[in-house]
Amino acid sequence: MKLAIVLVAAVAIAAEKPAVWIGPPAANNGSCLREMFEHPDEWKETRSMTDVLFYADHNFQKQFNDEELRAWFAEMKGWKTRLGLEVGAVKEWGQTGEITFDKERPIWERIERLGGKISAIALDEPLVCVRNRLKKPDQYAVDETAAYIALVRKNFPDIRIGDIEVYPSFTIADNIWWIEALNKRLAEMQVKGLDFYRLDVNWVVFAVQNRGSWREVKQLEQYCRSKGLPFSLIYWAAGYPPVQRLGLADDSTWYTMIMQQAYDYALNGGHPDEYVIESWVGAPSQGVPEAGAFSFTNSVRDFVRKFVH
Repeated sequence: MKLAIVLVAAVAIAAEKPAVWIGPPAANNGSCLREMFEHPDEWKETRSMTDVLFYADHNFQKQFNDEELRAWFAEMKGWKTRLGLEVGAVKEWGQTGEITFDKERPIWERIERLGGKISAIALDEPLVCVRNRLKKPDQYAVDETAAYIALVRKNFPDIRIGDIEVYPSFTIADNIWWIEALNKRLAEMQVKGLDFYRLDVNWVVFAVQNRGSWREVKQLEQYCRSKGLPFSLIYWAAGYPPVQRLGLADDSTWYTMIMQQAYDYALNGGHPDEYVIESWVGAPSQGVPEAGAFSFTNSVRDFVRKFVH
C-alpha cells in the first residue's frame, strides 16, 4: 500500500504543469526588480507565465522601503503571482537553526505587515555552509537544518519549504543522502519534511573539468519523483563569471547560457517540476521590457515559450 501511495504521488507530480519561478538579479540596489514593478505593462506576457517571483529576504530588507513594498505586494495580489523567498538556515552569521530563524523572522513579519503573502521559502545551501565554511560534521547540518524547518513550520505553517544544494561539487549520492537524512530527522521530530528539492548545478564544469553530467542530474530528478518530492532546477549562466574574467560577458551571455542549459537538460530527458530562472551574477543589466533583447523578462519569456510545457 505504501508503494502504491508513493507511485500515485509521483504520477500526480509528473502530470501537473511545471511551475516557473523567477529570481531577478539583485545588483545595483535591486534596480532590475524595481524596474519590473515600476513598469508592469512592459512584462505582461512574462508575468502570465510566472508562478512565483522570488528574492532573497535580506535584499527586500536592505534595498526597498515600506512604501515601495506595500505598493508592490498589492500589485502582486492583483497579478496572482506568488511570493517566494531565498533564506538562510545555517550560515556563518547564524550557526544554529534557531539563531538564523530569530534573525530572519522580523524580515518576514515586515513583509507580511506590508501585505506580502509568503508562499514558499528555499533554504540557501545549509549543507554547503556546514561542510565548506563551518567545517562541522554532516550530522550538525542535519540537526540544525531540521531545527530551523521545525521553527518555520510552527510559526509560519502555510509556507512551503524547500532546500537548495549543489552539484557536481556534491555528488548525486551526497544529495540523495542529504534528502533522506534530513527528512528522517524531521520525521523523528514529528515535523513535515521538505516540500521540494532544488539543485544548483555548476554545469560549466561538465565541459571545462570533465566532471558531472546532465545524465546524473536526471537520476536525481527521477529519485525525487519516485519519492513524491517535486524536483526543482535552477537555470542560470554558470559560465558567466569565467567569461566575464576574460572580458567577454554581456547581457547576451546570460541569455544564451540559460538557453544552452535548457537545451542540454532537455536532450537528456530532463523536465523538472519547477523551472527556476535565477541570476546572482549581476546580469542581465535590465529587467524590462520583455520585448527588449536580453532583458531579464525577455529571457524568461523566451525560455518559457520554448521549454516549459
